[in-house]
Amino acid sequence: MKISVIGTGYVGLVTGACLADFGMEVIGVDKDEAKIGALRAGRIPIYEPGLENLVKKNELEGRLSFSTDIPAAIQQSAAVFIAVGTPPLPDGSTDLTFIRQVANSIAQNLNGYKVIVTKSTVPIGTGQLISTIVREGTGGNGHFAVVSNPEFLREGSAIEDFLRPNRVVIGTEDPQALRIMLDIYSPLRNAGVPFVTTDVESAELIKYASNSFLATKISFINEMAELCEALGADVEVVAKGMGLDARIGNQFLHPGPGFGGSCFPKDTRSVARIARSNGGELRIVEAVLAVNDHTQRRMLSKVESAFGRLEGATAAVLGLTFKADTDDVRESPALAIVRQLLASGCAVRAYDPAAMDACKPLLPEVTFCANPYEAAEGADGVVIATEWNQFRKLQFDSLRSALRRPLIVDLRNLYDPAEVAEAGLRYVSVGRPTAEPRTGLARDERSSDEPTPVAPTARPRRVESAS
Repeated sequence: MKISVIGTGYVGLVTGACLADFGMEVIGVDKDEAKIGALRAGRIPIYEPGLENLVKKNELEGRLSFSTDIPAAIQQSAAVFIAVGTPPLPDGSTDLTFIRQVANSIAQNLNGYKVIVTKSTVPIGTGQLISTIVREGTGGNGHFAVVSNPEFLREGSAIEDFLRPNRVVIGTEDPQALRIMLDIYSPLRNAGVPFVTTDVESAELIKYASNSFLATKISFINEMAELCEALGADVEVVAKGMGLDARIGNQFLHPGPGFGGSCFPKDTRSVARIARSNGGELRIVEAVLAVNDHTQRRMLSKVESAFGRLEGATAAVLGLTFKADTDDVRESPALAIVRQLLASGCAVRAYDPAAMDACKPLLPEVTFCANPYEAAEGADGVVIATEWNQFRKLQFDSLRSALRRPLIVDLRNLYDPAEVAEAGLRYVSVGRPTAEPRTGLARDERSSDEPTPVAPTARPRRVESAS
């Protein structure tokens, strides 16, 4: 079966490569000639583990190709997947400009029955909008069906999520379209993956409801972390005790600087606005957004308290992306913290494994470094802002030698506080008592009459977890 995927961004490229791996003949289409040229030359425009190899494999085997000829791709395909951008507007609503453009292109090139599949995250009612545009564009003579097939891809593990998903959602009331979709996904059906078949509107809402609930878990554990700091409790143990309850589960119960990226902030704002536009209010979702904003501000206060003062200080920030294993910096809490540090008069030396080229034009005041130890050179402390695996095994002796003061502010809780303290570093994390250094000193280039600031330490309390 021939399939076209319009849009070769994150969702479109992953979708096209994985559908080709299912045995489909896939054309990835984009009007961006530079992007298509790069893909044809074997250059992948996004960082996603495993994607480059999957694209190359299916290109070599003749199942995946790339083109800028949108009309030809539509005419050749039995199913047209729409995977274009749906960016947020200033009021929190979703910009459907690209969706409308694709729908018009389909209407102009409809040469037989087509299944039009929305992969992009779109507001409830977009399927009806696409149907109206195509129907009116063909004078009511077009033979087609619109399907909602939302994606549930996590950046950093998107290939795994597509090839081994928790579920596949298909929204359509057209029996022929449903048969075609089940045929496309037959490898997953054969593997026993659960399928949810429903109407278009319910499928569209499943995506928003899922992301809003996951964002809720993140905001909830961040509030618990703040409470733990006030009480001297350990949020890691609290989260473990919660997560062992099968009704709750342990995923998304990791405290940190708040959620970011291209999905959770956009989707929660969008669904909240959809509710308001329909005369309702999603009070929990509104609260989740408020807590996330508060959490990001609280992280700056945590850094400031640990450093003593920010004006005139230098921070070594490790991680700029919104999460590990991606180069995506959209609505990254790490970037928000860097900007707040700069606005407070703090110099920033930064390192990220994948996103520094993207960040250099965004943060011209920042000194970008080749590794964590270069970033720490002469800094007043290290701030771990993203949970990259390589930050989980830092050489503490090298950090102490490079830093002016022995301080790590870990906003991702990557370490055992006692381990860091034993290495002679003061360790401030999220939702856990501060660990003071027990051995060693760092090089301090400040004048002897300038006191080293000491942030208040939470009441020490050790909580043992059951094995």
